[in-house]
Amino acid sequence: MSLLRRTLSSLAVAALVIGTAVAQQTPPKPAPVPRPVMPEAPVPPPPDVDGKSWVLMDYATGQILASKDPDVRVEPASITKVMTDYVVSAEVANGKIHMADPVTISENAWRGGGAATDGSTSFLKLNSQVPLKDLLYGMIIQSGNDAAIALAEHTAGSEPAFANLMNAYAKQLGMVNSNFQNASGYPIANHYTTARDIALLSRALIHDFPEDYAISAIKDFEWNGIKQHNRNLLLWRDQTVDGIKTGHTAAAGYCLAASAKQGDARMIAIVMGAGSEKARADSALALMNYGFRFYETHKLYDANKPLATPRLWKGKDNQLPLGVSEDVLVTVKRGDYEKLKATMDVPATLIAPFTKGQQVGTLRVTLDGQPVQNLPLVALNDAPQGGFFARLWDSIMLWFHSDKKPDEEKK
Repeated sequence: MSLLRRTLSSLAVAALVIGTAVAQQTPPKPAPVPRPVMPEAPVPPPPDVDGKSWVLMDYATGQILASKDPDVRVEPASITKVMTDYVVSAEVANGKIHMADPVTISENAWRGGGAATDGSTSFLKLNSQVPLKDLLYGMIIQSGNDAAIALAEHTAGSEPAFANLMNAYAKQLGMVNSNFQNASGYPIANHYTTARDIALLSRALIHDFPEDYAISAIKDFEWNGIKQHNRNLLLWRDQTVDGIKTGHTAAAGYCLAASAKQGDARMIAIVMGAGSEKARADSALALMNYGFRFYETHKLYDANKPLATPRLWKGKDNQLPLGVSEDVLVTVKRGDYEKLKATMDVPATLIAPFTKGQQVGTLRVTLDGQPVQNLPLVALNDAPQGGFFARLWDSIMLWFHSDKKPDEEKK
């Protein structure tokens, strides 16, 4: 009897152990539910813009993302003062004039841009002396024509001479469709620019003189007891907007060069010839928001890092590292990054010597067969000639190398 009980007890314990083991097993995972393939998010066309011509530019790359008649010549009105600002800032940087310089307000500046005129003014007094820095503030914030003329005369001796300086700097910046006749933008024959050129100028001002560019974000400025507000309405409507300049005449219409920064991205919008002050602001803001929403910037390659190490003949070394001198950035529509293609055009035979920074080939980035960036491929190191016997040996090897058939070279 006791044997039977022990047997039953043992079976019960075994059953408990087996039951526990079964209870601790992980149940099989259910089969995954297939998700529907989502269509690629479309990128809509740019917004409607009230303007004769306009441009949306990505600041980081300088790429034009959208535009209408970007190279049609238009009257710039007070957008001219962005060029005046750039020239004065450049001359200060070169040490030719100084922010603390006292500037005498001539009769020409007083009559041509002072309180008696119909245009914007800083209300400068005849024959008074004003620090150059205050004139710069008055020109950028108040759009003072008298301040612009006084700055021109102090910088170059006369306004016509300053206009020549403006055109020289414009040429350096690649503004091929611009010609300036004065510093203020007062209507005059043969004084013109384009939306693209103003975008180029705006990008250069932000990049080259960030401290002076920051003045355009200031909302008001007081001089001679008169406080005036910045005419850029976007400074009050959107905190990401920090510039740049407004302009208006009856012939030019309402113009606006605007820029905004969101995170690491910055957009520049140029609207020329809008129908009203509100229309130019609405259009510029819509363009920049469109750029932020539907475009993205990627860094493809780092500066000064080898992208290729082709064979070098007759050199001290037998390879020549090639790369780019600046980071390679591209701005594309969201979702197009994977479609980018990069190729390198390098001569089949490279013979020393080469100097560091010398262009050897070209890096080409395309999207759907269309060029996005063409950048020089440069030697990353000096590559001097090798010794006599090294050059002699490579000359012999080159003879055999050049004698190979194309199919043999691929093997």
